[in-house]
Amino acid sequence: MGASVSHADAPPPPPPHPLGAPPPPPPEAEGAMKGKGEVDWLNLPCPIPYDEIQREVMMSLKPDLFEGLRFDFTKPLNQKFSLSHSVFMGSTEVPSQSTDTVKVPSAHYEFGANFLDPKCMLVGRILTDGRLSARVKCDLTDNLTMKINAQLTNEPHYSQGMFNFDYKSVSPHLALGGEIFWLGHQRKSGVGFAARYNTDKMIAIGQFASTGIVSLSYVQKVSEKVSLASDFMYNHMSRDSTASVGYDYLLRQCRLRGRIDTNGCVAAYLEERLNMGVNFVLSAEIDHWKKDYKFGFGMTVGEL
Repeated sequence: MGASVSHADAPPPPPPHPLGAPPPPPPEAEGAMKGKGEVDWLNLPCPIPYDEIQREVMMSLKPDLFEGLRFDFTKPLNQKFSLSHSVFMGSTEVPSQSTDTVKVPSAHYEFGANFLDPKCMLVGRILTDGRLSARVKCDLTDNLTMKINAQLTNEPHYSQGMFNFDYKSVSPHLALGGEIFWLGHQRKSGVGFAARYNTDKMIAIGQFASTGIVSLSYVQKVSEKVSLASDFMYNHMSRDSTASVGYDYLLRQCRLRGRIDTNGCVAAYLEERLNMGVNFVLSAEIDHWKKDYKFGFGMTVGEL
């Protein structure tokens, strides 16, 4: 059972999986088997980290959609250290009291530094608008991991803290866990619980938070290159519910992901490999109900 501590406004997302390679599979359960039909309850498989419990679902249902132009470049300096540069030009949505979507033109440059080691990961980002973010992950022991996320900004109260206790296997296929979180800008705190059941062909996930959020997710592995996913989210406080279905299709030279939800929003994300370490990206999201249409294209050079 592991533990992690974080303090951040919006923790940066984990680096995407390289194109052409499916997400790493969950830890195998064979190590827990002494013999056929016999389970070694003292040697159960170690589950994936708590903050990555939905990684297979997010690959299909929550790709890194964007609107406008994006260019990412990563320059490795050695096997462990690399620098990254990112340029974005497009539109940014701003909060509005009306039902119409309000967008303002925006552009920024982001500089990053990355240190990747089997037992330690350091990632830092700074943007031209003054935002500075950092992410630290350190394996203190085989079963204890420390995680710190932080973001500095000029806007007050836009920070949050989260204490994650990596969940624990209770059987070769079932893992349970929980978390304690604090949202600084919303002045809210609470606890959450999660359960994950996985086999070679499917993954089922259930999450519940004291804030009234219930999330159910399911992934069906049709083949090594095709996965189908669905999720359902219910907010007890606002009585809102949303369901979505999506797919993740891995071809020889490209990866195609898409989804549709009950709000009528349709999205697709395409990564095309042009050459080794060079990918062309297309992003599209259409919301007919809100009359909000987002299209983007970009180029990614280099990989972490």
